[in-house]
Amino acid sequence: MTAWRTEGGTAIDRSRPLAFTFDGKAIDGFAGDTVASALLAGGVSVLARSFKYHRPRGLWGAGVEEPNALVDIAGGLPNTRATQVPAADGLVVRSVNAEPNAEKDRHAFLDAFSRFIPAAFYYKTFMFPDWHLFEPRIREMAGLGTLDEATKGPAFAEQVNQHCDVLVVGAGPSGLLAARKAARAGKRVVLCDDGRQVGGSLLFRAAVIEGKPGAEWAADVAAELERAGLRVLTGTTAFGIYDHRLVGLHQKAADGAPDRLWRIRARSIVLAAGAIERPLPFGNNDLPGVMSAEAALVYLRRFGVAAGRKVVIAANNGLAYETAEALAAAGADVTVVDYRADAASPAGLRVLKGLAVATAVGRSAVTAVKLSDGTVLEADALLASGGFTPTVHLYCQAQGKLDWRDDILAFVPGRSVDGVEVVGAAAGNFGLPAELAGGSERDFRIVAAWPKPGARERVWIDLQNDVTAKDVELAVRENFVSVEHLKRYTTLGMATDQGKTSNVNGLALMAELTGRRIPEVGTTTYRPPFTPVPLASFAGARSGTRMNPIRRLPLEAQHRADGAMFREYGGWLRPAFYGAGAPEERIQAEAQAAREGVALFDGSPLGKIDVMGPDAAPFLDFIYYNTMSTLAPGRCRYGFILTEAGNIYDDGVLMRLDENRFVVSCSSSHVAGVHGLLEEWRQDRFDKRRVFIHNVTAGMATLTVTGPRARALVESVGLSIALDDAALPHMAVVSGLFDGIAVRIARVSFTGERSYEISVPADRARALWARLRQAGEACGATLLGLEALMILRAEKGYIVIGKDTDGTSRPIDFGLTAPLERKKVAFIGRRSLITEDAAGPDRRQFVGLEAVDGKGVLPTGAHGIERKAGATRSLGYVTSSYFSPALRKPIALGLIERGLSRMGDIIELQHLRDVRQARIVPSCAFDEEGARLHA
Repeated sequence: MTAWRTEGGTAIDRSRPLAFTFDGKAIDGFAGDTVASALLAGGVSVLARSFKYHRPRGLWGAGVEEPNALVDIAGGLPNTRATQVPAADGLVVRSVNAEPNAEKDRHAFLDAFSRFIPAAFYYKTFMFPDWHLFEPRIREMAGLGTLDEATKGPAFAEQVNQHCDVLVVGAGPSGLLAARKAARAGKRVVLCDDGRQVGGSLLFRAAVIEGKPGAEWAADVAAELERAGLRVLTGTTAFGIYDHRLVGLHQKAADGAPDRLWRIRARSIVLAAGAIERPLPFGNNDLPGVMSAEAALVYLRRFGVAAGRKVVIAANNGLAYETAEALAAAGADVTVVDYRADAASPAGLRVLKGLAVATAVGRSAVTAVKLSDGTVLEADALLASGGFTPTVHLYCQAQGKLDWRDDILAFVPGRSVDGVEVVGAAAGNFGLPAELAGGSERDFRIVAAWPKPGARERVWIDLQNDVTAKDVELAVRENFVSVEHLKRYTTLGMATDQGKTSNVNGLALMAELTGRRIPEVGTTTYRPPFTPVPLASFAGARSGTRMNPIRRLPLEAQHRADGAMFREYGGWLRPAFYGAGAPEERIQAEAQAAREGVALFDGSPLGKIDVMGPDAAPFLDFIYYNTMSTLAPGRCRYGFILTEAGNIYDDGVLMRLDENRFVVSCSSSHVAGVHGLLEEWRQDRFDKRRVFIHNVTAGMATLTVTGPRARALVESVGLSIALDDAALPHMAVVSGLFDGIAVRIARVSFTGERSYEISVPADRARALWARLRQAGEACGATLLGLEALMILRAEKGYIVIGKDTDGTSRPIDFGLTAPLERKKVAFIGRRSLITEDAAGPDRRQFVGLEAVDGKGVLPTGAHGIERKAGATRSLGYVTSSYFSPALRKPIALGLIERGLSRMGDIIELQHLRDVRQARIVPSCAFDEEGARLHA
C-alpha cells in the first residue's frame, strides 16, 4: 500500500503538525488525525499481527468496526483500536501480539503451520499427557496487548446519572433529524455519537440538505439543540441497553479530561447507529492493503489520505462508486470490479462488470489482484464493499428480534420493542431520510457475494479472531451446526468484534454448508458492551482514596507536632509510635512506660453509635451474642456481634447510659459495617418508631488515659466527675463537664491497666488534649502509639477482630459458651452455632503460644504443623506475635486446632523453611487475675 497525503481533509488542521512513534518509528501527522490515519499517511502498511497465525495485517476500517489495528498506547491505554485514538504529539504507540514489532514478528513462522492448527485445535492437541505442561507457554502467547502502565495507578473517570424524554444514539442524518423533531416538540433530548463531530456519513459522503452541504447542516442542527439547552455528547459510545431503558454511554473526553460514564434512563430511545461495511470473501482477503471502500472514503475526505495510487475497488453494490470517483478525482488510478453484470456505471471510470475478485496477490501487502476470469490487475490497494450490515447490537440487547431482507442481503430490526425506535441505516435504509433526500437516492442495488465452500486459498471470515472459511467448514463437519456452537467452536464474532464485520459472511457460509437459508441459520447473541469500556469508567470515583478515603483524627496536627509516625489502621491515619530513633525501640519504650506509669492514647476512631428507644434493649439482645438487656444503666459490657453464619463479625464494649439509651463502641475499622448491620436488622425485625440509631463517631473524639497513675492524671485536668472506685468502678460509665462542655468517661481498658476513655465533642478535643499533656508532664506521662497498644493488649490476650480471628472464628473457639447455653431469646447467628460444624472437636481455638526453642519472637503467620504418615498438615497459625517488655520474653497468640484442650503441649511451627517449637499456653500472659485493672 502506497498511501499518500492529498490536499483535502476536513478533520485535520495542517497548521498544527504533530509527531509520535509507532514501534519506535517516527510518524508525522496533524491535529485532528487519528493514530490510524497518521500511520496510513506515513506509509505504515503493517499495523498488527493476526491473533492466531501472526499474519501481517493492515487497516480495514476507519472506526469502531476496525478488526486489525489494535495497539497499545503508552501511559495506560492498552489494546485499543488505532482508528479511535486521536493522534497526539509525543504519543508512544506499540503494536500488540508481535515481537519485536509488527513489521518483523518472530512468531510469523506459525502461519506456515496453519494447516495443523485449525479451529479448536487446542481442545484436541494439548490433552495428552497433561494440559498443564503446555499451559504456561500457551498463556504467555495468548491475549493481545500489555497492561504495564495501565496497572500502575488507577485512572479517574466521572459518572453521571441522567433522565431524558428521548435518547438518540447516532448523530448521522437520521439521528439528527430525530433529535431535532423531538426538541422542537418540547422534549428533553440527549444526542450521542462516537465521533468527535456530529454528522455521521455526512462528514464524508456528498449530500445537500435543505440547501446546505451535509456537514454544515449537521453542525447547524447540533447548534440548535445546544441553544435549546439539550445535551449533544460527541466522542460518546452507547455500549449497552439494560432493563427499563437504561442505556450505558462511555464518553472519551478530550484534552486530558477524565472519561465519563453516563447512565441514562430515557422514556424512549431512537437508534440511529448506522451500518458497517462487510468484507468480500476472496483468497488472502486479510492482506495489508485490503480495506473497506467506505473507510477509504473516510480517510480521503476526512483526513486527506488516499489509500493508494493504483487502486482496485471491488463491490457487489452501488455505494462504492462514490469512493471510486473521489479517489480518481484525487489523482489515483482506479479500476472498479463490479460483481453486478448489469450495473450502471458513471462515465470516466474503468469498470469491469460481472467479474469478482479471486484472490489478492502479495506477501506482506497487496501487489496485484487476480479476478475470477484469470485477469491480473496491478494494484497497491484493494478496496472492498460486500454490502452493509445494519448496526443492530443495541436493538438486540433490548430484546429485539431480527428479520432478513433479501433486497439488501442483511438482517434488520423486526418486531417493535416498546420505547425503542430504529431509524436510518440501522433499520436497513442506506440512503438519506426521505424528507432530507430531496429526490436524490443512492443506487445501492446489491447482488450476493457469499463465501463458497472448498476454496483453495484461505478466505478470512473473521479478521479479528483469525477465523477462515475452512474453520467454518470444519465446524460443520464436526456437527456444530447451531450458530451459537459455531461461534464458540471457531471464536467467530467473539470478543470485541461481536460480529461487526464477520457475522453475516459466517452465517452465509454455514447456510450454504447445511442446505439452509441465512435467516434459518439465525444470528448469535449480541452482548454488551458494544465496544470495550475501560474498567476505570465502571469504577468511576471509586478508586484510591476516592474509593476508600483515609480518615483523619481531629488531633492529627497535634500528634505530628509531638513527633508521631503515622500509619493506616482500618482506614484511619493514626500514630504508630512517637519520636525519633529505631521504631522497635520506641514502641517497646512506650509499652513499658504505660505499664509503669501513665500513657495518653488517641482512641477517637472507636465506634460511638447511639441506639435509643423503648425497644433498644431487646434490639441489642438480638444484635449481640451476649445478653445485653440485663445491663444496668451506667455500666458497660463486652460482647460479640456475629454474622448469620455464626462467625465473629465484631467485638467491643456496649455502654448503657439510661433505660432507653445505649452506645455501641465497636472496633474502629468496623464502624460503617456495624452501623449498616444495625440499620438492616432494625428495618427487618423491629418497629422503626421504637428503635433509633445515630452514628456519632465522627462527631466525638475519645482520649484514653491508661496506666497505674491514670486516675491521678485525670483528676488533675478539672473534670466535674468523681473518679473514686465507688463512683466509677471498672466497666462503668459516667457523664460530666469539661470547661462547661459535656463529656463522657468510660472506665474500660484495652491495655489491662486502669484506664479512662474520655469522649468529648471533636471540636473540643484539642483543648482537652492540651490539658492532659500539660498535666501529664508532672507525672511523666508518655504518648502511646497503636503499635505499643498492640503489645499491651496481646500481653492480656485481648483480641483484634480480623487479626486474631478469621472468617470462620466463632465464640466457642474463644471459650465463650455461656451465652449460647443460657440466652433464651433469638440473636444473629444462633442457628448456625448449633450445627455439627460449630461444635466440631477439631476447630481452631484461640490460645497463647510460648516459644521454647530460644530463637526469639515467633513469626506472625507461621503455621502449626502435624506430621503423620509422611505428610504435613496445618493445625492453625500464629495470629499475633511480639516481644513483651513487661515479661521480658516473646509472647504470641494463635488459632490452633483443639488448642483449648491441649494446654502445655509443645507443637512445631513452620514459617517458610524455618521450623520452630512453641508450647500452647493460656492467651493471657500478664496479670491473669486482672488486679491491675483495679489498682
